Amino acid sequence: MSLAQETCEACRPGSPQVSDSESATLLTQLPDWQIVDINGIKQLQRTFTFSNFRDAMNFANQIGEVAESVNHHPVLLVEWGKVTVSWWTHTIRGLHRNDFILAARTDELALP
Repeated sequence: MSLAQETCEACRPGSPQVSDSESATLLTQLPDWQIVDINGIKQLQRTFTFSNFRDAMNFANQIGEVAESVNHHPVLLVEWGKVTVSWWTHTIRGLHRNDFILAARTDELALP
């Protein structure tokens, strides 16, 4: 089963963050994503490019629909011709398997 087809689980305070080795393994399925540290919080991040603002905005709205469906919300930075997406789990202040699942679903949205 692909990462995008996995089911997100409810994440509560105290849920375990993915380990560094598990993150490295999961990233092999998300080659265009990177883990960044922002204010001490590890986040999955990727920038998608588009030919105009309208396409970038439409993509961001599609991500918003996916996020709402699982009640897990990324940071989206929409600019002319690009959208930067950052997934992490606010409740645990770091990365959970759900973030990798949603990054994979985000990749699927970007497919032609």
